Amino acid sequence: MSEPSFLTGQYVQLQLTPASVGDRIAAQLIDWCVMLAYAVLMARVLKELNAGFSTNILVVVLPLFFYTLLCELFNNGQSVGKMLMKTRVVKADGSTPTIGAFLIRWLMYLIDGPMLSYAGVLVMILNRRNQRIGDMAAGTMVVKLKKYKDIQVSLDEYDFLESNYKPRYPQAADLSLEQIEIISRTLAMKNDDFLPRTAALANKVAQKLGIERQEASDTAFLQRIVRDYQYYALEEI
Repeated sequence: MSEPSFLTGQYVQLQLTPASVGDRIAAQLIDWCVMLAYAVLMARVLKELNAGFSTNILVVVLPLFFYTLLCELFNNGQSVGKMLMKTRVVKADGSTPTIGAFLIRWLMYLIDGPMLSYAGVLVMILNRRNQRIGDMAAGTMVVKLKKYKDIQVSLDEYDFLESNYKPRYPQAADLSLEQIEIISRTLAMKNDDFLPRTAALANKVAQKLGIERQEASDTAFLQRIVRDYQYYALEEI
């Protein structure tokens, strides 16, 4: 089965490798071991200190209850188990989840996790991206970290951009995906009115972005705009 492919809003196509169901279960078991070890250790410490009930709740129960949310939120989408299994939570387009997305998938774990049911495991087995219900609700997925890092840092894999590429027009980042697609389609045209169409489009783009062109050729200018847009798109991922 081929890996899921996504066209992001930044005009970059990514291929992500979902973490296997086995990887996700193993990560969860590791997290439970970490949580158990923390609970036992802190219980002993607090017992020695003769701490009261409210202190036990604050120091032991609350950190365990929010463990997954806090880890993923402040550790780049990874709990201890995910770190050891080399997996990470990302948005379905490969970008970093928002706070809201992390919160949704954590809240849904209270429903599709082992506390109330094991529905999340069944759903993971049945769908291509190995997402549980919380992932579907939050628009997230868990991916293999090595594959994800390869996508993030290997700029040489993109034929439109060299690793030492220097953008010229930062204003290109303000264009929308649809506008970049129009420019790309125009550049791909080879009919009789190619030159006047590219000239008109180049002038319109320069006027919209409020920039002074540095390329004498309309085609070269538009190609530079597309490359600069893609450069800043990769910077955001």
